[in-house]
Amino acid sequence: MKELLLQYAGYNVWANKLVIDRLFKLGDDLLDKEITSSFSSLRATVYHSWSAEYIWLQRLLLADNPVWMASEFKGSFLKACKEWESASDGLLQFTNRQYDDRALQHVVQYYDRAKAAHKTPVYQVLQHVFNHSTYHRGQLITMLRQAGEVNLPATDFIAFARRK
Repeated sequence: MKELLLQYAGYNVWANKLVIDRLFKLGDDLLDKEITSSFSSLRATVYHSWSAEYIWLQRLLLADNPVWMASEFKGSFLKACKEWESASDGLLQFTNRQYDDRALQHVVQYYDRAKAAHKTPVYQVLQHVFNHSTYHRGQLITMLRQAGEVNLPATDFIAFARRK
């Protein structure tokens, strides 16, 4: 189980970087252009994806008061993307530090944003985070296409697995 989750954590870092590198080439007008999806713009989707990865990382690290960054953040888009990359790397490091599959079965207790209590095994949290990120990366690629962007990166897991 650990090896599989490490692959997905590495894939998450790699795929996020591909998308982020592409988004860096855009101006604010395109980042904030209203495009129909789960969120109203590329920027809003990025901030959601970063916030989700970051709050789950904080929960896994047993932070007392995890922060949803999208509601607090006042910095630049570049800074947000760098923080998103850092959260992704933090998830990879966390996964790597789990000594064996028993550690991944540990149940973590946390509160969601509505303050409801939950208990979930670590491996399920990690599966959720990586799946959630894949879902929103797909939306970002679709939104970029709708905005007229071309030559977008392939972010499928198999592309990650096939790289030399």
